[in-house]
Amino acid sequence: MWVLLVLSVVALAVIIERSVVYLWFGLRPGAWLDAQQRLLRENQVARVVENARQSRHPVARVVEAYLSNLPRPHKLRMDVVKQVGSHALEKVEARLRILAAIAHLSPLIGLLGTVVGMVVAFARIQALQGTVKPADLAGGIWEALLTTVFGLMVAIPCMAAFHAFESHSDRISRRMQLAVTAMEDALNVTETFQPEGGNAAAEEEWSTVG
Repeated sequence: MWVLLVLSVVALAVIIERSVVYLWFGLRPGAWLDAQQRLLRENQVARVVENARQSRHPVARVVEAYLSNLPRPHKLRMDVVKQVGSHALEKVEARLRILAAIAHLSPLIGLLGTVVGMVVAFARIQALQGTVKPADLAGGIWEALLTTVFGLMVAIPCMAAFHAFESHSDRISRRMQLAVTAMEDALNVTETFQPEGGNAAAEEEWSTVG
């Protein structure tokens, strides 16, 4: 139970920290990107770069990297954008594996506590040598089952939060792809790129660009 308590505190801290970070990033990158695309069509590249530097959203980091390296050769520009995009995704996905690990470990720890409690209960039966009353075992058994209950109580919110955060990370990855496509369209550039890193779903999304 003490182990589950520690895991629950760690999970709560990660959930709060990730929620604050995502709120700090901003929740409407699509509207911001549409505004920057209009500015690019008006050939206001410097203004878009300045707006990207002032924005906290990871999509803005890709926009800034792409536009700041426009004078460079295509391969070098794409390499820089890949690096910046991968680094931004790492920040978005930071500590999500902790939630996944807690979600998987908590039920197992709870089950371990229940099994240990049942072993103790059956050892008590042997010690009583047949003169066993239900009341002698009921308390120990339900206390043992509590560890499984608390393990599931820790695991279920962790799993829900992990999938919610992972889905948000995938949306950011898709917005990064859209940002590059939008800039290429506005600037009449034909090349696209594939970023490196991120989770499997994000990599699949990026792979559709090339």
